[in-house]
Amino acid sequence: MTASTAPRPGRVRRAAAAFAIAAAAALTILPPTQASAQGADPQRIADHFAGVRTMTGEFVQFGPKGEQTGGKFFIERPGKIRFNYEEPSDFRVIADGQSVVINNGRLNTWDLYPLSKTPLKLLLDTRIDLSGNKVRSVRQDEDLTTIQLQDKSIFGDSTITMMFDPKSYELRQWTITDAKGKDTTVMIYNVQEGVAFDPSVFTIDYARITEASQGQGANRGK
Repeated sequence: MTASTAPRPGRVRRAAAAFAIAAAAALTILPPTQASAQGADPQRIADHFAGVRTMTGEFVQFGPKGEQTGGKFFIERPGKIRFNYEEPSDFRVIADGQSVVINNGRLNTWDLYPLSKTPLKLLLDTRIDLSGNKVRSVRQDEDLTTIQLQDKSIFGDSTITMMFDPKSYELRQWTITDAKGKDTTVMIYNVQEGVAFDPSVFTIDYARITEASQGQGANRGK
C-alpha cells in the first residue's frame, strides 16, 4: 500500500481532471457580452446550481484517449463529494470538505490533496462566485447553456466547461481541459436532488492513510 499526503501541483491537476464530472469537448463559444444579450446569465445559473445542497446519480466518464468508465456520485454542500467507480476501474474519490482522497482499490494506493488546490473547491462552495473574470466564455444554444471558467488560482492552466439545461438550470455535464488541451468528460444521469446521506459517505479514513504512509516509509528504510 502506498500513500501520499504532500500535494504535487502537476499531479493535483491531473487527479482533479481525471476524477471531476466533465462535459462535452470543444465548442464554438460566443463572447460573454453576446451571450448575455441572448439571456444567458452565468451567475444566476451558478447560483441555482449552488442552491442544490445534495445530489446523487450515475455518471459515465470519457478520458482523453477515449477510455470509458462509470459509476455513482454523491454531492453535499459545502465541500463534499464522492465518486464510486465501477469495475474494472475500482477507484474511489472522496472529499470531506477539507481534503480530497483518491483510492485505487486494485493497487491499494491512497493520494491525499487539499480540496482548496483542486477545481472541486469552486464547484462545491456554498456560493459559486463568478466575479473577477472567472468566466472565460458563454454560449447559449436552444438546448444547452455552456459556461467556460478559468482561474489560475484555482485551476492552474486548466479550464472547466459546465453545461446546463437553459430552462431548468440543471447541470447536465462538465469538462476539465488540462494545460495540454486534453479533456476529461463525464455525463450525469438518473440524478436525484434533496437526498439525505449518512455522514459515512464522505468520511476519509485519515488513520488508514497515515498508517499506509508510515508503512511505505518503513519499507524504504529496509
